[in-house]
Parts: sequence; C-alpha cells; structure tokens
Amino acid sequence: MSAPTPTHDAHDPRHAPVLLDEVIAGLAPAGGETHVDGTFGAGGYTRAILAAGVARVIAFDRDPDAVAEGQALVAAHDGRLALVPDRFSRMAEALAEHGIDAVDGVTLDIGVSSMQLDRAERGFSFQADGPLDMRMEQEGASAADFLNTADEDEIADVIYQLGEEPKSRRIARAIVAARPIARTSELAAVVRRATGHKPHDKKDPATRTFQAIRIHLNRELGELEDGLAAAERVLKPGGRLAVVSFHSGEDRIVKRFLRQRSGAAPGGSRHRPDGGAAGPAPSFEAVAKAVRAGEAEVARNPRARSATLRVARRTANPSWSHSSRPHSEKGLAS
Repeated sequence: MSAPTPTHDAHDPRHAPVLLDEVIAGLAPAGGETHVDGTFGAGGYTRAILAAGVARVIAFDRDPDAVAEGQALVAAHDGRLALVPDRFSRMAEALAEHGIDAVDGVTLDIGVSSMQLDRAERGFSFQADGPLDMRMEQEGASAADFLNTADEDEIADVIYQLGEEPKSRRIARAIVAARPIARTSELAAVVRRATGHKPHDKKDPATRTFQAIRIHLNRELGELEDGLAAAERVLKPGGRLAVVSFHSGEDRIVKRFLRQRSGAAPGGSRHRPDGGAAGPAPSFEAVAKAVRAGEAEVARNPRARSATLRVARRTANPSWSHSSRPHSEKGLAS
C-alpha cells in the first residue's frame, strides 16, 4: 500500500465533524468514563470526547490511512486513546482484548469520510478523476472489479435498492455496454449519458450510482446493523448511543432499531398486544427526537445538509438476540 497522503488540516471545514455540539450534548461525556468512537475518520468526535475529560476513548476505523494518520493523536494523549484498525461491528471483541467489558458511550458517524472523498486516488468521488476503487479497507474487490464482472441485473438491483435511482436498469445496461470501466470519470460519464443529464441540471445523476456502489462494496448497511447490535451489548446501563447518518437507508435502520429496542414499535413492546408471552424488555430508553443541522452549520459545511443525529440511553435490561437483526441489504453486500 502506498504511503498515506499528508495529514489533513483539522481546521478545514470539509473535515469538521457534523453536528458536533449536538453529539457531545447527547453523549454527555464525563470524567472517568470510557467511550467508543466507532468511526474515527479525522478524529473530530474523538478530540471533543477527550476534551470533555473522559478517562479513555477506544476508537475504530477500518481505513488504514485513517489509522496511520491518527497515530499522532494517540501519542498526544498519553494512553487515553487507543485506535483499533477494525470495523466497529467488532467493538465487543476488540474491547474485550483491551480488558474492557462495558463502556459509557458509543458514537457512530456512518458513511464515507471527507478524507476519503477528497482523495482522488481512493476512487470514492467523481469530482476528480481517479481509479474506480471505493474500498474502505483498501483490500478485496474494487468497484471496478464489481462493475466489470457482475451481471446487469445485479448492478441494476444495487443501484436501485441502495441508491434509490429510478433509472437503474438503463444505467446498468449502459455500464455493461461500456465495459471495461476503470476510472471514476468514465463511470460518471456513462451514468450521465444513460440518464440524459444536461450540464445545467442541478444535481449530478452520478451521485446516486456512486453512493450505491460504495455502500454495496463495503457492506455498509449490514455493518451498521451489526454495529448497532454490538453497541447494545457493550453499553453500560445509562450509557449513551449517538448515531449520525447521511443516507435515508441508514437513518431508517437506526430509527427502526431504536424504536424496536425501546418498545415503541411492533415486536418491540414489553408484552405482546395479543396478551401472549412477554417479549424482550426494552434495551434502550429516552430516545431523542431526530436532530438535523441548522442553516449556519450547513453554510459552513455543506456535508451537514443530509445529516441526521439520533441519540438514546441504554437500560439495565439484557441485550436482544443478535439473530433479530433484519437484512436491509437483501443479501446484496453480504
């Protein structure tokens, strides 16, 4: 693997953590506590949690670049920060390896990071030409591998289900006809031609296709579902969960999980409405109303426009069975 690009400017608004004040308010970090930052990225949430005086933060990131660039922050905090090169869905196992069985807070910032989007060589964005890669872990099959080998129906299903793209069949047909595709600029051009995009159109239609392929390739929705269940297992009674999402499919998963686990949704109540046997007791409570960025933050950081924050507090009841997890990606990225 090539050396990572030099560390970003932490004051660049493109790398600012979204809804930071609201996340910290929801987490209410306090002295002596242990917190998990499941999506370290540029370290914005971790810095703020450490600044609040917690005893320790265990941060996770599956991107080798983020882990390498975060070592300076680890060194600056004299044992208070551990940075784990792994998926946040494995937080329970990784925490056990650090001798930790429960934590006071878990933060998840779902999706692709600004650092990944800004680096053309990572292939996440069509704003600058680069190899059609999109791999968060920088290993395994790339986006080009998928698009150049998958059949037309599978590509169309991914684009439709994960990108909510109504012209998915037309786009998939055009992709197959244009193969092999190796560059982000090539894929964007194919999508634009297939959808009849005009230069003056407000939104580039390639956005939804790129998003869908990235989510599929990195199994992001399944990872989110697994990560929420892992957070449920590791949070102490009274522990706080804060999740920031940027995609409607992600937010639906978080909303459904918290509604079910708090007893606010069918199948999640303490007792079945038909008077049958008692169901699992709620594992979360105090589910806060969804929070979105205000105009001032969106003006500073356009990425905040699509962000949604949901916060809840862990009860003392046992975790639900992991087998109850729904399969949102319908097997597409498993």
